[in-house]
Amino acid sequence: MRILAIRGENLASLDGRFEVDLTAEPLGRAGLFAITGPTGAGKSTLLDAICLCLYDTTPRLADRGGAVVAVDGAEDPTALKANDERNILRRGTGAGWAEVDFTGRDGRSLTARWEVRRARRSPQGKVQPQEWSLRRLGAPVDQPMVAGKKGEVEAAIRHQVGLDFDQFRRSVMLAQGDFAAFLKASEHERAVLLEQMTGSEIYSRLSRAAYDRARELRGQRDTLVIQLGEHLALEPDARTAAEAALEAAARARTAAAEVEKAKDAAVGWHVQHAALDA
Repeated sequence: MRILAIRGENLASLDGRFEVDLTAEPLGRAGLFAITGPTGAGKSTLLDAICLCLYDTTPRLADRGGAVVAVDGAEDPTALKANDERNILRRGTGAGWAEVDFTGRDGRSLTARWEVRRARRSPQGKVQPQEWSLRRLGAPVDQPMVAGKKGEVEAAIRHQVGLDFDQFRRSVMLAQGDFAAFLKASEHERAVLLEQMTGSEIYSRLSRAAYDRARELRGQRDTLVIQLGEHLALEPDARTAAEAALEAAARARTAAAEVEKAKDAAVGWHVQHAALDA
C-alpha cells in the first residue's frame, strides 16, 4: 500500500482547498521527507485526512472522551461528542472533505473519500452524518466502487490497506507520544504487524503447511511401525524349514502342471476322435 496524493477542503486548521501530490517532483523521487511548519499550519491535519479517508477516524480524536462539546460555541445546538470525527470540520464552514489516492495491495490505484457537511451547507446548519466511499482513481465522485454502508467501505479499504486502524496507528501513523504503543505491544501483535507491513506473512503460511505435512507423515510412519510390529520375523531354523517347504511346494506345482498338460492332451484326443467318428 502506497499513498499517492492527499486532498481536502475546510478541515481543522486548513482553510479552503489543499492538495499534496506525493508522485510529483521533488516528492516523487524523495525517499524521505518531513512535514514542517508552525503550530496551526496544518501538519497534523494532513495526517488526519489520511486516517479519515482510510478509517473514518483519527488518533487525536479517537483518544478523546465522549463528553458533548459545541462545534461553534456553547450556544450552538449542533453539539458533538469530543471524539466525534466530524469535529474535524473547520469552524465557520458549511462543508469539508478529504481524499486520499493510494495503491492497494492488489496493485490497483484507488481513491478513498470522506466528506461531512452541515444542513443546507450553512455554517449555522446542523452537522450531517459523514459520507465515506471508495472508487477507482480518476473515476467521478458520483461513481464509487463502494459507498453508503460504513461496514462495506471499511472492509473494502481494510482489504486494500492490509491493516486495521489500531495496527495502522501503531506502525504507520504514529501519533505524538504513541511510539511506546508499538514497543509495548505483545510479541504476537508485533509479529502480526511486521508480517503485514513487510508482506512476509507467506512464511507463516509456509511454516504452517510444513508443520501440517510433517504431522501427516509422522502419522503414516507410526501406522507402518504398528503394522510392522504385527509381523514377527522367523527364527533361523523355522525360516529354513519354511524355505524348504516352499521349494517342495514349487516342485509339486510344476509336476501337477505337467500332469494337467497331459490330461488336457488326452481330452483333446478324445474330442477330435468323436468329431472324426461323426
